[in-house]
Amino acid sequence: MSKSSSWIKKIIYSMPVQLLLLHLRKNYGLIIYWLILFAIVVKAFGRSMGIPYLFLDPEYQNEVSFTSFFIVGVSLAFFTVSFYITSYIIDGPRFNFIAWLNRPFTRFSINNSVVIFLFLIIYTYQVIIFQQENYIETNKIVVFLTGFYCGFLSTIGLMFLYFRVTNKDIFKYMVCKLDEKLKRKVKVTRARAMSRLASAKSQQIRTTTFIDSDFKFKEVPDYKGFYDKETVLQVFDQNHLNLISVELFIFALLLFLGLFSDIPMFQIPAAASFVLLISFLIMFTGAFEYWFRRWSLSIFILAIILLNFLIQFGVINKQYQAFGIHYNGTKSIYNLDGLSLQSNPETRTADYESTLLTLNKWRAGFPIDQPPKMVLICASGGGQRSMLWTLNALQHADSVTNRELMNQTRLITGASGGVIGAGFFRELILRNYLDSTINPQDTKFLQQVGQDNLNPIIFSLLVNDFFLGFQKYKYNDQVYVKDRGFAFEQQLNRNTSGFMDKSLFSYRKYEEEAIIPMLILSPTVVNDGRKMYISPMDIAYMTTSLNGDATKFTKAIEFKKMFKDQAADSLRYLSALRMSATFPYITPNITLPSIPPMEIMDAGLTDNYGVSDATRFMYVFSDWIERNTSGVVFLLIRDSQKMRPIEEKVSQSMFQKFFSPLQGFYKNFENIQDFSNDDKLEQMKKWFKGNVNIVQLEYNSANNEEIKERASLNWRLTSREKESILENIHSEKNKSELDRLKNLLKPVN
Repeated sequence: MSKSSSWIKKIIYSMPVQLLLLHLRKNYGLIIYWLILFAIVVKAFGRSMGIPYLFLDPEYQNEVSFTSFFIVGVSLAFFTVSFYITSYIIDGPRFNFIAWLNRPFTRFSINNSVVIFLFLIIYTYQVIIFQQENYIETNKIVVFLTGFYCGFLSTIGLMFLYFRVTNKDIFKYMVCKLDEKLKRKVKVTRARAMSRLASAKSQQIRTTTFIDSDFKFKEVPDYKGFYDKETVLQVFDQNHLNLISVELFIFALLLFLGLFSDIPMFQIPAAASFVLLISFLIMFTGAFEYWFRRWSLSIFILAIILLNFLIQFGVINKQYQAFGIHYNGTKSIYNLDGLSLQSNPETRTADYESTLLTLNKWRAGFPIDQPPKMVLICASGGGQRSMLWTLNALQHADSVTNRELMNQTRLITGASGGVIGAGFFRELILRNYLDSTINPQDTKFLQQVGQDNLNPIIFSLLVNDFFLGFQKYKYNDQVYVKDRGFAFEQQLNRNTSGFMDKSLFSYRKYEEEAIIPMLILSPTVVNDGRKMYISPMDIAYMTTSLNGDATKFTKAIEFKKMFKDQAADSLRYLSALRMSATFPYITPNITLPSIPPMEIMDAGLTDNYGVSDATRFMYVFSDWIERNTSGVVFLLIRDSQKMRPIEEKVSQSMFQKFFSPLQGFYKNFENIQDFSNDDKLEQMKKWFKGNVNIVQLEYNSANNEEIKERASLNWRLTSREKESILENIHSEKNKSELDRLKNLLKPVN
């Protein structure tokens, strides 16, 4: 045999290579978690939603720093040790020679580190590339990576020091005490381990070399087939205890952090929360695999089916609530008869007359002989990207029009982050009215709104939704469960200076007196696809035709009337905004107190731009608008480019072809809504006799020569994404549209 072929065999049959092949061949439940992490850091998973940036640019207390990377390093160390222990318990007996070496677990882990070292190399490279693209100085990148490796290595070192100490103590007393104790108290565990060891003896992995604790390759020692079950069992009994210790420590850590989850200092980076979660899952997967082995897949499927039935029949029933309204006591009846009663002709007419009074008060603020333009603002959804862009666009638009924009605006509609950003700007206008020292155009509000809103959500998902779930929150004498919806609202409250932490009803008098424009939220009812209109004003005229035709289809529900017996006016306004901004799997769907329970989803599901609601409002009041204004201006604030270039069709794999119908619909969902809204605007010209002007402010990353990639759809933005959003208002197209808006809204003398 040649020397080269001998070396090849040594490498192939070395313990690190054989362990890696073993994972790829049979340990899918373990390796899948690493594959997810690899996919994230190389931006192959969740890129459009910004998931990779949670790892490549982690934030802690609104800052990317040594500390934020340190915490991510600590969490990855927990995950790594969990992987080591779980692998050792499942597959350690297949390498029985390791049991006769000093500190077998340490040696096994060293040989089980191929995946870990590969991940660290790729992660380090990706962090460097990403931070360089963000124009971060080299010395800062070094600080970031130093923080990560300090967290990772120090935690690994402390945990292996613990294992070394416990190994020594356990071996000292094992033969005389632990062995008998295990025989008496955990006979089932012992019997299972003995069975596994017997099975492993006949399934030994051919291994010729291994990496020793001095990190040198050595030949596998020959024990001439000696195999003492009792001695090997004692080694593995000890590592069961280590596994339990690590599980308990992680659980205790999560419990501790969860008890203080409202305090920003304890809200760790979202990436760290995710890694701690999969650390717990990988240990659970290992235990499941250890106990059920060949039956594990079948039993897992049965467990999923059982869980499905428990949820279906209400045994497990997790509901997310809107704060302020009453869930105890009577429930609203949600059926067609109830909808007809709430939106009868008399009610619609009364609400119409009420809004006319407000419109007349607004009109009285302008000279009789100089009718104003009426502005309708429509802000598109898109998470924090849209929230920051909308606020930025409105600040500039109000500035160039010398504050005339909000004076002449009568309605704000939209979805998700866009309507939150518009709602916050409206709140700043109100604050300025009450206190002239508050400047709505102050850039500090942009900095606040751009702050991370994802860490507390993911952290709450981990510690409250999955593990604790018993912490309570009191609002207006009503008690609610703290969940990730609560975490979202609390962080949003901090990011908006606490200005919108009030009830829905608190806006009523300011809207009625025309001090601020009306703002209508329109989330979607999952039960049947209807819209849920949320407003402090009475707006039954938005739900059906105003002519009182009983045969007309009731297309929407008015929140105030549907839940008047559940204190609808007391709804926390932040909860109302959350209902309109439900992000799949992140901010959960809210369930309202009705029979049957009404589940609420993002407004963008029916109209991500708010145009349909604005044109509906115009249709209802078209006669008044024609007589009392000089025309209408639609200010469309979009977080996406409308006229996008048509993409070339590329060759597809079998899987891509299979999923292409779904992907095509999702990818073109915005286009479909655009086409529908364009039709509505075109039809409007047939029934509205006044002038209509459409001004569009678009966030289009292609306008930036340096930052071409569009900001991610997320509740957290990187510094580079924020820069892209803020600078985009200065594009040639947006400057031209702002000039048009300025000319359309010239101050009335």
